[in-house]
Amino acid sequence: MWPLYVKDRQRDGVGTEYKTHELALKDHFWHRLGTAITREDCRAYNTARKALGYSPSTIRTDLALLRACLRWRYKDEAPAIWLPPASAPRERWLTKPEANKLVDAAKSPHIKLFLILGLATGARAAAILDLTWDRVDFHHGTVNFMPAGRAQTNKRRVVVPMNNRARAALEEAKEGALSDHVIEYGGKPVASVKKAIERLSKATGIAVSPHVLRHTCAVWMAQADVPMQKISQYLGHTSLAMTASVYARYSPSFMQDAGVAVEF
Repeated sequence: MWPLYVKDRQRDGVGTEYKTHELALKDHFWHRLGTAITREDCRAYNTARKALGYSPSTIRTDLALLRACLRWRYKDEAPAIWLPPASAPRERWLTKPEANKLVDAAKSPHIKLFLILGLATGARAAAILDLTWDRVDFHHGTVNFMPAGRAQTNKRRVVVPMNNRARAALEEAKEGALSDHVIEYGGKPVASVKKAIERLSKATGIAVSPHVLRHTCAVWMAQADVPMQKISQYLGHTSLAMTASVYARYSPSFMQDAGVAVEF
């Protein structure tokens, strides 16, 4: 049923990134009837993947997609799927000198542009790699990460303003564009920048990943006392509570009035 589920999701413009999860789940579940999968099966999967070095968040995403597939097929009669606990919020974020060092050290123009967009927009890697020039509005100064016809999911894609650093990088890239995609290499879309970012991280000694760029963007906004509601909308979070639970502690004014109230 998995290929049918993915095909259905792709009709809504999502599901294109499911191949990695499919390969991970395949050996453990593909020989099983959907109705026969148990919570113990999921715990066994978690143990096996952890032994191979995969993070709890990656394993949780695998099993969440398995659960979504079963619910798509069986609705309320789908078996209960066990999920490992969510990972603790990421603490790693870049200082502005570190960010500038990474951008300056990037040799490939498409990686340099990816870094700048990740830091300036807070968009997820998949959204940046999917971005096409028809959704970059230089006149109004906005970048629209939501392709036409794509259904919104929990990983929401939004329209964000184009700051000066992003505008300069986009204008330069537009002049030499060879395809419809903003992030391109040799005139073709780029499927992943993960390995390139890993190499850059080793070369500079700065721990970074595509998600660290997004996290850094949010931390910088919180440190500047941008209201949580705006940060939540900027990141495309589905709930303000989720944004506040991760980023409120970085705000200089967080709980300050509460502390004043108990002054004595």
